[in-house]
Amino acid sequence: MKPFDNKIIIITGGINGIGKATTDVFLEKGGTVIALDIDADLGKKVMDDDQTGRLEFLQVNVTVRQEVESAVAGIINRYKKIDVLINNAGITRDSTLLKMTEKDWQQVIDVNLTGVFNCTQVVAAHMAEAGSGVILNAASVVGIYGNFGQTNYVATKSGVIGMSKVWARELGRKGIRVNAVAPGFIATDMVNTIPEKVIANLESKTPLGRLGKPEDIANTYAFLASDDAAFITGTTISVDGGLVL
Repeated sequence: MKPFDNKIIIITGGINGIGKATTDVFLEKGGTVIALDIDADLGKKVMDDDQTGRLEFLQVNVTVRQEVESAVAGIINRYKKIDVLINNAGITRDSTLLKMTEKDWQQVIDVNLTGVFNCTQVVAAHMAEAGSGVILNAASVVGIYGNFGQTNYVATKSGVIGMSKVWARELGRKGIRVNAVAPGFIATDMVNTIPEKVIANLESKTPLGRLGKPEDIANTYAFLASDDAAFITGTTISVDGGLVL
C-alpha cells in the first residue's frame, strides 16, 4: 500500500517546475492529483503524458474567486473529499522599490497572496466539515531574510508564512494541519535564464554546494502531507541546502 492511496490532492501551479515535480511525487506515492493552472496547453500535454490515470487538470486562475469555488465544488462532487491542498502557484515581477510599477506590485500580490487565501478558504471549509486535512503553502527563504529587488515577492512570501501560522492556530482544532515550505535556489526552467557565473556564485554560497532540485521541495511536501508528520503544524521548513546559515 502506498502512503497516499485513496487520497485526493489539489496542487495549484501543478503542471510546471516545482509544481510538476510535486504532482509526480504524489502520483508515484499513490495519490489522486488535481492540478490547477492557467496554462491550458501545457495542462493538456501533462494529462496526455500521464500513465497513472490518477491525474486531473483544471484550468483555474487562483486570483478569481468564482473559478476557485467552481473547481472545488466539482472536485467535491466527484471525489467527496479533499485530503491535501498545496498552494504552489506563484509568480515574480522583480524590480527595485523605486522602479517597481503598481501593476507589477499588484499582480504578484494577487497571485501569491490573494490566490493562496482564495484556495485555502474555499478548501478549508470542506476539510473542516470532514474533520481532517493538510494545507501546505509555498513560501521562500527570501520571505524570511529579504532579497534585493523583490519587494512584492518578499511581501507575499512573508505574508504566506504569517497566514500559515494563523491558520494552524485556527484550524488545528478542526483536525487540519497547516505548514509552509521555504525553498532556496531551485534549478527550475527559470534558472536557465541566469548567467552561469551567477549560478556558480549561488552554488558556492550554499553549504551543500549545489542548487536544489524540484524533487527536493516535492519530497518535503510529501513528508509534511503524510502521517509521519502528524504532529507538525504551524512551522516553516527551509529547504535551501543551508544557504541561510
